[in-house]
Amino acid sequence: MDPLLPRHEEILKLARADGHVKVDDLAARFGVTPQTIRKDLNELCERRLLHRIHGGATIRSGVVNYGYEERRKIASEEKRLIGEMAARLIPDDSSLFINIGTTTEQVARALADHTGLLIISNNINVANMLYHNPNMETVLTGGVVRKTDGGLVGDLTTETIGKFMVDYAVIGTSAIGGDGALLDYDFREVRAAQAIIENSRHCILVADAMKFERTAPVRICHISQMETFVTSAPPPEHIARICAENDVRVVTPDSA
Repeated sequence: MDPLLPRHEEILKLARADGHVKVDDLAARFGVTPQTIRKDLNELCERRLLHRIHGGATIRSGVVNYGYEERRKIASEEKRLIGEMAARLIPDDSSLFINIGTTTEQVARALADHTGLLIISNNINVANMLYHNPNMETVLTGGVVRKTDGGLVGDLTTETIGKFMVDYAVIGTSAIGGDGALLDYDFREVRAAQAIIENSRHCILVADAMKFERTAPVRICHISQMETFVTSAPPPEHIARICAENDVRVVTPDSA
């Protein structure tokens, strides 16, 4: 295989740092046309180094997730907005699960002004954000601490989740399949997410639009099992149809 061009190496470095790159940003950075950048990205995708998405590309990820800090950077503004929209759906004096994920963390951050909440989480980062808040109580599930992101997984995690029946669950996902399947990478995290869904009265899926462009190997559940889907843009037509047929409320910035 031919060596990479210097510009291609720089594009890869930027993608690894931020999790994704955009055509217009790269064209401005390198002083070339968008058409040239699209050709660059297509070549890198053909070499299986990047994954093409609308308007740019992401680092390739099929069976292993991005690094945690990379995930925090990807669609960070969209995740912040999703967090704020989802938090508005949760009333004071209620109980909820918040599972592992950078988008679910944004929901936790946006809940800071709520009162009377009981929050159960298998996400150490969520607990660190909220444990000092005098207006809510935070419960960590226990379990094996996943070194990559501080998520708690394993049998102890699912057993603890099973001791509760809460009003709301805030669920994240790594990818949304074309058939409406919610997908992830770690089967242990999936078991925890499934337990959360089973022990919640109202499930809120939070996921940015990039999740429609990705894939992952382990099935959590189907989007029809959610009551509400909070996302950063209207979903593709086939997903919108699945939601409508199953009475899943879709909340976007235009509808919130």
